[in-house]
Amino acid sequence: MAAHAEPVASPVSWEEDALAFLVAPLRSDAFLADHYERAPFVACHGDPERFTALLTLARVDRFIAEAELREGMAQLANHHQPVPPESYLDEAGRIDPAALARAYQNGSTIVLNELHETVPELGSFCRAVERAFSCRVSTNIYLTPAANQGFSPHYDNHDVFVVQVSGRKLWRLWENAVATPYRGERFEQSGFVAEKISREFVLGPGDCAYIPRGLMHDAENVGAEPSLHITVGLFTKKWAELVLEAVSALALEEPDFRRALPAGFATRDYDRAAAQAHFERLIGLVAAKAEMDGAFDLLADSFLRERRPDLAGVVAHGPPRDGDRFRPRSSISWNIAEDEQGRTVLIGPGGDLAFEAADGDALERALSGAPFGAADLEGERGAAVLSALWTQGYLERIGP
Repeated sequence: MAAHAEPVASPVSWEEDALAFLVAPLRSDAFLADHYERAPFVACHGDPERFTALLTLARVDRFIAEAELREGMAQLANHHQPVPPESYLDEAGRIDPAALARAYQNGSTIVLNELHETVPELGSFCRAVERAFSCRVSTNIYLTPAANQGFSPHYDNHDVFVVQVSGRKLWRLWENAVATPYRGERFEQSGFVAEKISREFVLGPGDCAYIPRGLMHDAENVGAEPSLHITVGLFTKKWAELVLEAVSALALEEPDFRRALPAGFATRDYDRAAAQAHFERLIGLVAAKAEMDGAFDLLADSFLRERRPDLAGVVAHGPPRDGDRFRPRSSISWNIAEDEQGRTVLIGPGGDLAFEAADGDALERALSGAPFGAADLEGERGAAVLSALWTQGYLERIGP
């Protein structure tokens, strides 16, 4: 076994290192090298309570009973008998929770979409996974009654981690349907037939599996209790998107990219020889002049700006007070840039924060990772720097 693949002890919590927490005892770098976008991975942690801080059956039950469920928030799935949406959805887009309960009692799986938007613990967990992968992360919750199955064999067009909270599910992996499908390549039942099982495994409470996109799979509850699992979806940026951004930037410099396609190009008898020559010239310009860094920065900064700020405690505690101690939230990522006015710009969740050039030392100290208070921030605007970072969710309060 390679040195980087040696097992390591699990971190204390997912807040410290979400990826390591999911794949332990495998090292994160070994997972990324050997499994990410390549091969499935199963982690049997032997810790039934490992994921109960994120969600429990009681929490799901309470959500279904109390939430104002609307179209898109929940759905039903049944491998044996499809459940039409009109059986639980009215004309105004309201979901009848009693209809969900009846269908569940008759063997259907309840699917709760993007519950991380509602449950704070799931939201924080998603932010931690987003930091690890630099991609948007979403959750779907699957509650399957005993001895039942929600979906037929299918593949997803995004990579997923399956986090088993309670109950037991047998997973079957089938031969690859599509290698790393691109966005928009949705599974069509009529186009693929599951013929050969490549692997089977059972996930129990606290276990986790990684399934790369394009790999056909299905699962059924094989325990005596309901199965509750969280599917954590990774919606990654692709190399094609980076290349497209680089070409778009090059088109601003090279007029030949911006010229119209030839008149009449769509006619059946159009001679494409000249077009082919122009196309080859453009491809040559891409090879010679396209630059990665600008496109890379654009995608990175866009990802950071689109993240939701973590404002836990900001409203309840109010403005920073004398004696408060803070540190950067571990799940927040940011970049630093300089604008045309010479100001320092902090690029991160919720948008940009601009600071005066004189704020540099205070900003660096606040984001260094070490605990600090207002008195530790040098300069006349130390309090303003602290207030801006706290209000935007960059900091967590750790007490006086």
